[in-house]
Amino acid sequence: MLIVEDDRELRELVRRYLQRAGHAVQSTGSGAEAIALMTGGGVGLVVLDLGLPDIDGREVLAAARADGRGIPVVVLTARSCVDDRIDGLRRGADDYVTKPFSPTELVLRVEAVLQRTHGGTGGGEGVMSFGGGRLRLDEVRHEAHLDGGRLELTPTEWGLLTALAATPGRVYSRYELINQVRGYEFPGYERTVDSHVKNLRHKLGPAAGQIVETVLGVGYRLGWSRDR
Repeated sequence: MLIVEDDRELRELVRRYLQRAGHAVQSTGSGAEAIALMTGGGVGLVVLDLGLPDIDGREVLAAARADGRGIPVVVLTARSCVDDRIDGLRRGADDYVTKPFSPTELVLRVEAVLQRTHGGTGGGEGVMSFGGGRLRLDEVRHEAHLDGGRLELTPTEWGLLTALAATPGRVYSRYELINQVRGYEFPGYERTVDSHVKNLRHKLGPAAGQIVETVLGVGYRLGWSRDR
């Protein structure tokens, strides 16, 4: 899932809510970067602000539909007049949310679009794979598979894995991880993150140390690169 929003605080707010709901999320404030990410594949849905600083958000919307991609788009914008909403929907937006908005409502609308566009299709949209297909994360169905077997993960373990998978190789501090999974910090959060990572690694089996790597003194990162 990709968030395209130039307001950093708003972008982080939306990201936290979507990740807490179990979605793997990438984010950017650039329309050009958003198009590059979509071209690279693996984007299951776009939450799109139309008022971007570099290019018109409608170009990003068009790119989501170009070349047979058919990536669903939820427009998130301050353009609230009826004509703007009609224009966005006519250009292919799957839903249209105006600012100010409820983050919880946005998550529900996103999940409704995912269910409507991907539910029961068995398609590859929203599925990310790593390590030559050994690890697969399906954010639509909230399922993780390793070497063909399904991983039975708790919501927190799923949140940790998808948070790391959003940007493979990036090192996340314990503070960042607990905020992305839970949305807040609390006393003892470092020990809590370590405990959940230990449980996650146990379920990942022999490859655990390669998949969830420890960076001493910093935090954790996903060691396997994303497949193209």
